[in-house]
Amino acid sequence: MHIEFPQDEYIRAGSINTRYWTFGEGETKVILIHGLGASADIWMYNIHALSEKYKIYVPDLAGFGRSDIPDASFTPVHYVRFMHDFLDALKIDRAVLIGQSLGGGVALQYTIRFPQKVEKLVLIDNAGFGSDVIWTLRLMSLPALGELMSFPTRMGVKLFFQLAVRNPAVITEHIVDIYYEHFSRPGQQAFMLRLIRSMIDFHGARQEVLSEVLENLPDITTPTLIVWGEHDRVFPLTHAYYGTENIPGAALHIFPDCGHIPFFEQPDAFNTLVREFLHSTP
Repeated sequence: MHIEFPQDEYIRAGSINTRYWTFGEGETKVILIHGLGASADIWMYNIHALSEKYKIYVPDLAGFGRSDIPDASFTPVHYVRFMHDFLDALKIDRAVLIGQSLGGGVALQYTIRFPQKVEKLVLIDNAGFGSDVIWTLRLMSLPALGELMSFPTRMGVKLFFQLAVRNPAVITEHIVDIYYEHFSRPGQQAFMLRLIRSMIDFHGARQEVLSEVLENLPDITTPTLIVWGEHDRVFPLTHAYYGTENIPGAALHIFPDCGHIPFFEQPDAFNTLVREFLHSTP
């Protein structure tokens, strides 16, 4: 499948020089927020389909892709400030947030903090609904072992993404090329390990990271769609049910025969689902 990639653009989100893509001309602004270790590139099968009626913005989160790597004082909580600075720099007052995994956790926290700025919310296999997390991330939280497991190799990159999907064939050599380059840049490994260890320990997601989200779920009034892969190895399906039960009015869609990245693994079905959700009235 030939994909026409948008041109890289850069803007300063606070102190972070941030790569982003933009596509489409619609009035409604839609922000696509990737997960841990990924980048704007992971949305390659969605940007065109979603931009037919909407203006799409796709940033590399601070520390990933081609955005600046923050200093050691950066914690997961700072991603809410990063998103606020990113939207502010682009003069976006209100947007739809679509976030996956770590990006879903960021979108969730941003919505809790700035509800008036979020028109609709799509959470895809997102962090924040429970402490269960894949064994690889738990092991990467350990000293020395984490450094060994995260050392950038093409095989390591391929395994990292294959564990996140149901069908390993979707992780092509092209994807491995993109992420081997991203993972190999100076400072990337150290930043990713720092971030993982601030969120996760050997037992799973840290309670101090989860508590602010879990306590505020019942107060969310933003129209919310929760999307999950039936066979997600990273966060179990029980998290999807928890989120649906605790966010008032949230809708749930489970993709069968799918892993942690439904929009990448089953893009046509995902794009159709999200377009219908965005088109529906609140």
